[in-house]
Amino acid sequence: MGSYWWYITVLDRGAVDSRECEEILYSAAEITGSIGTEVQELPNGTRMRIYYRSDEDLSHWRNRLLDALEPWSEIRIEDMGKIENQPWSRQSEDAFPPLEVGKSLVVMAPWHRGKEPEGRIPLYINPGSAFGTGYHESTQLILELLERYFAAREADGSGASDVIDVGTGSGILTIAAIKFGARRIVSRDLDPAVLGEVRNNFELNGVDMERVKLEVGDLLSDVGDGFDLVLANILIDPLIQMLPDVRKVLRPGATAIFSGMIEREREVFLAALAGAGLVVLEELQREDWWGVAAQNQA
Repeated sequence: MGSYWWYITVLDRGAVDSRECEEILYSAAEITGSIGTEVQELPNGTRMRIYYRSDEDLSHWRNRLLDALEPWSEIRIEDMGKIENQPWSRQSEDAFPPLEVGKSLVVMAPWHRGKEPEGRIPLYINPGSAFGTGYHESTQLILELLERYFAAREADGSGASDVIDVGTGSGILTIAAIKFGARRIVSRDLDPAVLGEVRNNFELNGVDMERVKLEVGDLLSDVGDGFDLVLANILIDPLIQMLPDVRKVLRPGATAIFSGMIEREREVFLAALAGAGLVVLEELQREDWWGVAAQNQA
């Protein structure tokens, strides 16, 4: 990363509820590839400083952040710049301790290798590399739903699954699915810039690349059909946009798991699921974040 990194400070002057604002900002930071954040509660609002790697121009990160914050015009960029010679790596080691998820998983930064809790399946992820580090509630929700999906498959003897991971981000869902026994996975993201980091995370986890097709792609366009599972941990607008294609790519009776939404978006998404012919199997909520598993009726 060199001897410096970029920062962008965003500010809301109380137009958004403070708790909701923090969730929006944390989500925007993670989606855009932040390596860390600092939040400040103000008497009349919320300020967050978001840090980014210096291997891209500051304008690159600014444009990504503006895109992520587009639905919230009341949240604006206050300032931006360069931070010199700070011991970020030491801070990040303290900020990303091993995190147990569900009954069987543990998300771990690579520098914690060797500290795996007994009986847990480790998912080694470089924090801050892309959306889906495992430390965000939306990622934890979809990992738990994924765990339950594979547990049910094992219990009823359904066999191995063919999976598509839409908006793979850090690759964490692909890694978990492989470790749970998926047969093959199409792992795709709209942003080609994340693929190098995904490959690094795959290498950290010893992923068999003969079972994974890593590609640039827009949602479910041109992916074929015959999948047993669709995974998508992205924002509600692209989730709703892809719903008409979900049944086309899934086998009859197969499953789709969605996350990345907050609880107040639940009713809108449930209506969209019903309109797309998908039946809710299970819902999970953590704090204000919500995820759902749905079935493609035979």
